[in-house]
Amino acid sequence: METYEIFLARALPDPRVLGLVLSGSQAREGTATARSDHDLYLIAADAPFEPRRDALVDLVVMTLDEFRAHALPGSGTEWNRYAFTHAQVLKDAGGIASLVAAKGTLTPDESFAIGREALGVFLNSAYRCMKNARDGNLLGVRLDGAEAVPAYLSHLFALHGRVRPYNKYLEWELRHHPLDGWPAADLLPRLESALSGDAPTALHELLNDLEPHARAAGHGPELDSWGDDLPFMRGTS
Repeated sequence: METYEIFLARALPDPRVLGLVLSGSQAREGTATARSDHDLYLIAADAPFEPRRDALVDLVVMTLDEFRAHALPGSGTEWNRYAFTHAQVLKDAGGIASLVAAKGTLTPDESFAIGREALGVFLNSAYRCMKNARDGNLLGVRLDGAEAVPAYLSHLFALHGRVRPYNKYLEWELRHHPLDGWPAADLLPRLESALSGDAPTALHELLNDLEPHARAAGHGPELDSWGDDLPFMRGTS
């Protein structure tokens, strides 16, 4: 089986390779383990290379046109966008670094659109969680709390112009690249509480902390659309 180092020695000087991008745990300092492979994106003029997936290398091969659209809104692969946050560009012979940078962060328009959608999902899940608590439905409390947390994180990261991390890297991201105003030592325990039977209390706190920032970002109409239910969601009625 060809090692990662041998693969690089062969691929980097190859003129058909326009770009080579390292992602995953090997690209994020301190996250790789003894079982971590090397997640690579190879961008080629006409994709003459074969994909590869084994214990050493997970290689995705794309043409330049395919890579331009990959992971961006409307591509159908938006789920993979965080792969390019903190990714390392090993070769750039075709504007690859600028494409990686665009995938790994959000534009102001993207931040607003993603933030608005995620806030709606968070509010809906939080409301359902709190109603379940009121009605004594403990399973519903936990399930809706679990649905609220990813949406909350998507909104929170969008407020900062950042892509929400994969769950695997969330704690690493918050500790190594903190969100201004949301220290990991405070946020992480609240997120864990939102996944427990104490989810309603945790969601009240998360919403109350988030609301002024969401309004400042222009998302007041989404909050106000909840009318008289908003005080209930805040825990003030």
